[in-house]
Amino acid sequence: MFTLPKLSFDYKALEPYIDARTMEIHHTKHHQGYTNKLNNALEAGNLEGKSIEEILRNVSSHNDAIRNNGGGYYNHTLFWEILTPDGNDIPSGAFKQLFDETFDNLENFKKHFSKAAATRFGSGWAWLSVDANGELFVSSTANQDNPLMDVVEENGTPILGIDVWEHAYYLNYQNRRPDYINAFFEIINWEKVAQNYERSKP
Repeated sequence: MFTLPKLSFDYKALEPYIDARTMEIHHTKHHQGYTNKLNNALEAGNLEGKSIEEILRNVSSHNDAIRNNGGGYYNHTLFWEILTPDGNDIPSGAFKQLFDETFDNLENFKKHFSKAAATRFGSGWAWLSVDANGELFVSSTANQDNPLMDVVEENGTPILGIDVWEHAYYLNYQNRRPDYINAFFEIINWEKVAQNYERSKP
């Protein structure tokens, strides 16, 4: 049985970048909905007791309810964890070294990541992930898919992601997705992203 994770900050803490009303609806309605529907789908399929990562890595053998709601549960859990009201720099260490080797600098990464997020047609996500060789890559997925799933083109372990479904930004940004993406960079918890990288290394 999966439960809705608690946030480490208040709904209003990310303002002006993400408004409190959007955060509350996103967390208590959308994420809670994915959580409830995932639990129902797992119970019906006798899949209770498996980790969400295990389920998603073999999602091709499950039905769409598990794919969509399992992805929604996992993606939003990661999303909340890599946000912070106190934006910070990339900490020194193995992750920063690989990040600089891959993207040269933060501004270049922003260009690649912003393009992946802005050009995702319809609803979906953009990701920074670690592949099977321990390398970083940027990708995007439709709907609630993510790089863990065995049904996407580029596989890996996500360490940072941005939700580009309209429910993530519409109240404040309306159809201005690029403005929302730019604001996102101001509230990334790079220390958490670096920790995610350390845990993802093959």
